[in-house]
Amino acid sequence: MLKKISILLTLVLLWGFSPDETAYKKTFYDNGKVKSEGWVRYNVKTGYWKFYHENGKISSQGHYEYDKKEKYWYFYNKSRVRVQEGHFINDEKISWWLFYDNQGRINHKCQLSKGVKNGYCLKYVDNELTSAEKYNNGKKIKEWSSFGAFKKENSISDLK
Repeated sequence: MLKKISILLTLVLLWGFSPDETAYKKTFYDNGKVKSEGWVRYNVKTGYWKFYHENGKISSQGHYEYDKKEKYWYFYNKSRVRVQEGHFINDEKISWWLFYDNQGRINHKCQLSKGVKNGYCLKYVDNELTSAEKYNNGKKIKEWSSFGAFKKENSISDLK
């Protein structure tokens, strides 16, 4: 009986103290440049990750939890100009997202829910707010041709 308990205790201790399966992983393009890099735990993406275009410039960066995009992410074009950024929950875009032009200036920002427009979208030209739209589950329900017209019908606190 004592031998069985000893063997059982040894197995429990070995199983309970198994090495952590966390590792830093990199993948590469055929040209040898890094394609992606980040942490995996038990072969599942976790923590901070970076992805790269084939030219070596960063294409996106952000956090994973259980192989799904979470928290705040940034996306870039092949010249490393930011093209969009925003929040993810469970691999879906949520809350305010910012979208940029080729010079890296905001050209619009939109409220998203489950990856679709749901709320306000504000449009900018040369960093100035020029118009606004309101969406419900991806369908445009209202449009204002100027920020002044928007302010007449809405409160700025609606944009939070």
